Formats: sequence, structure tokens, C-alpha cells
Amino acid sequence: MAAAVSAPAIAPLDPGDLEGGFVRMMGRFHLSGTLTGDPEADAYLRRDANAVLLGLLYDQRVRAEFAFTGPIRLRDRLGHLDLCRIAAMPLTELQQLFAEKPAVHRFTNRMAALTQAVARHLCTHYGGQASRLWADGASLVEIRQRVGKLPGFGEDKLRKLPYVLHYFGHRNFCQELGSR
Repeated sequence: MAAAVSAPAIAPLDPGDLEGGFVRMMGRFHLSGTLTGDPEADAYLRRDANAVLLGLLYDQRVRAEFAFTGPIRLRDRLGHLDLCRIAAMPLTELQQLFAEKPAVHRFTNRMAALTQAVARHLCTHYGGQASRLWADGASLVEIRQRVGKLPGFGEDKLRKLPYVLHYFGHRNFCQELGSR
């Protein structure tokens, strides 16, 4: 039996007009201390910036909790979540891994291709580290511009981005977002 993982103290952010699964996850966090419903998954997402970014990528037409645990399923199948290795692997192999039950995402071929495209961009421009998109103290505007250049990241995901980073402990946006 796994040891319980305690949730970190994270200041609440008002999601404003944001809606959907991640807002539900934020509500769960304030009630139970877990975003995904699995404290160990939450702990992994807090440790791995690449996983958080891929979770946000996968937050599309599936439950948010399933989307954010998709990177963990992928890591377990690959034995790593090294984006440069993912970028270099044959797409058909990645698609097969996505399709194993339970699937990484319901749109296995599309999300495998997007994952590889994001991995290639991050390897080329950020050394394969998603944290380099936001860990340099850049403003939220700059971070959104950087992430907006990634395949699969449109306006909806860019609106969620600061909340995802904040609640998974990768960047505190209390000053920039405040309580609306």
C-alpha cells in the first residue's frame, strides 16, 4: 500500500470566466487536496514540468483528470518522459504506445503526433524541458506567447495555462492574476 502524499499549501486563484474540467479539479483541490483524484499522480505532476505541459495538451475532449494522468501512462509505457527521446522515436511506435489499454488519450493517433511535435519544438528551442518556458521569471504574457507557439495550444489552453502551472506548483501567479 502506497504512503499518503500530502498536498502542498497553494493559494487559491479565482478562475474568473474559466469553465470546464480544470475548474472542477481546482474545486476538488480545495475540498480534498488533490487535483486529479490521485495524490501520487498529483505529486508526479508537481515534480515533472513536461508531464504538466503534456497534461494540458491532452485536456481536450476527455475528462480533465484523465488528460492530466495521460503523461503518467505514457511515462510508464516508455520508462521515461524524455521529450528528446520521444521526438526521435518512430511515430508509429508512439501511436501504438498511446493506444495500449487504458489509452493515453482517446484520440491516440492525433495526440501521439501532437506529443511528438511538441517534443520536437521543446528539444529544438528549450533543451527538451518544458520548465524553460516559464521558469526564467518571464511575464504571463511572454509565457503565453511561448506556449502559444507549440502545436495544439490554442486560446482555450492558454487561458488555463496559469491555473495549471499555479495549482501544480510550477509557477505562482497570485501577483499577476490576483483574485478577480
